[in-house]
Amino acid sequence: MKNYVQDGKTISFTPTAAVASGEAVLLATLLVVAIGAIAANTLGEGVTEGVFELPKKSTDVVALGVDLYWDDTEKELTTTATDNTKVGKAWLAAGNGAETVWVKINA
Repeated sequence: MKNYVQDGKTISFTPTAAVASGEAVLLATLLVVAIGAIAANTLGEGVTEGVFELPKKSTDVVALGVDLYWDDTEKELTTTATDNTKVGKAWLAAGNGAETVWVKINA
């Protein structure tokens, strides 16, 4: 096919601040997970699909399969839609007090 570009499982981006390997970054409405450490203002790669264990609001109770939203101020997942961006589905339940949750990103 002449118009094939790539499989879409990764994306190149240039963060304005340093990003750690495995850290989630919101690109408009697309949540990506950095493949490796990326220095500020340097081109790097992020994964655009898959299931990742990411930080969540510790007081949220997350049921399996619910929509999850990215709070870009706190850099964590939440069940609260207001003022946040929908970024995936909970792949595992996580109760009050849990600081991470499994999420299928961009689902």
